[in-house]
Amino acid sequence: MGPQTTSAVDAAALAGYDAIIDVRSPGEFSEDHIPGAENLPVLDDAERAEVGTIYVQTSRFLARRIGAAHVARNIARHLENALADRPASFKPLIYCWRGGQRSNAMATILSQVGWPVSLLEGGYKTYRRRVTARLYDDPASLNFVLLDGHTGTAKTELLHILGGQGVQVLDLEGLAGHRGSLFGGRSDRPQPSQKLFESRLLAALEKLDVTRPILVEAESSRIGERMTPPLVWRAMQAAPRIEVHASIEARAGYLVKAYEDVIRDRPSLDNAFSRLPVYPGQKRLDNWRDLADSGEFEVLAAALMEHHYDPAYERSSRKDERPHLGLVELTDMSQGDLLAASHQIRRIMDPVDVGKLLT
Repeated sequence: MGPQTTSAVDAAALAGYDAIIDVRSPGEFSEDHIPGAENLPVLDDAERAEVGTIYVQTSRFLARRIGAAHVARNIARHLENALADRPASFKPLIYCWRGGQRSNAMATILSQVGWPVSLLEGGYKTYRRRVTARLYDDPASLNFVLLDGHTGTAKTELLHILGGQGVQVLDLEGLAGHRGSLFGGRSDRPQPSQKLFESRLLAALEKLDVTRPILVEAESSRIGERMTPPLVWRAMQAAPRIEVHASIEARAGYLVKAYEDVIRDRPSLDNAFSRLPVYPGQKRLDNWRDLADSGEFEVLAAALMEHHYDPAYERSSRKDERPHLGLVELTDMSQGDLLAASHQIRRIMDPVDVGKLLT
C-alpha cells in the first residue's frame, strides 16, 4: 500500500502520528518547521543548491538524475540510522516544502518498508497557511491577564513559578528567545526566525484552554527582533493587568543576577548602550561605562532604570486605560518573597472573569 495523503495540520491531527518527519534541508528546517518535527533531509543544503543550479543552468534531466542519487543515498542512511529502531507499527507524517518530489520519495520508500505512512498534501506551505490564518486573521479573543511592572520586578520568574503552580501562562519571551529589554538578547542563543516564533506561539496557545484566563507578561509589540502577531497583540492591548512593584534597590540587585551573562560580555553591553532609543548624553554615557569598568553593576542598573526604563514605563502607564486588578509588592525579591507574591497573584486571578471586564 502506498502512502496516504492528508491536509490536516491541527494539533489533534498531528498528535495522531508517531513522528513528524521534515525532509527539507537543514537550512529550511532551521527557519521554521512544524513543532515536534525531526529533520531527516533527503537533500542537504549543499546538495539542494547543487541540484538547483544544474536545473537552471545546465539540464533538468541531469539535475533530476544527480538529485535522485543524493536522495537515494540520504534515505538509505536514515533507514540505517535514525529510523533503524522504529517498529513495524511506526506511523509517520512526512512533508517537504510543498508536498513534491522530496517528500514523495521518502514516503514511497518508507511505505514499501511496510510502515503506514502519511504524506502532508501541500507540504510545509499547507502548515504555514494555517499558522498565518490563526495568528493574523482569526478574530477569536484570548482571555489574557497581564503581569505588569517596572523593569527588574521578576515578572518572567513569577510567570514560571505560577506556571508550575497550575496557572495557565504564556511565556512570550521564552518563545521569542529574548528577555524583552534592550539588554535582553543572548549571544549564545540567537532568536528564532519570525516564522519559527509564530509556530512555537501557536503550538503553545493550542495547549491552553482559551476560555480561561491566561497570564502573560506585559510586553511591547516587538520582543527583540520578533513582532507579536495581531491575534495575541490585540488581546494584550485590551487585557486587565496585575502590577508588580519593588524598590529600585531591590530591582537593581535582582537584575545584576538575572543579566549575569550580559555583564560578562562587555562588547554586548557596549552594543546595548549604543542602541538606547533616547541618547542619554555623552557625560552620562561615559559614567555608565565607567561603572561597568569598575564592576559597579548594581549602581549601573539603578542608573539605567532611573534615567531610561522607569521614565518610559511611567509614560506608558499614564496612558494605560486597561483595567487594573491589583498591586503586588515585593520586598527583598528572595525566592520566599517571589513565592509569596505568586500566591497573591493567584488570589487576584481566582475571581477574575476576564470576559466581563472587557465588555
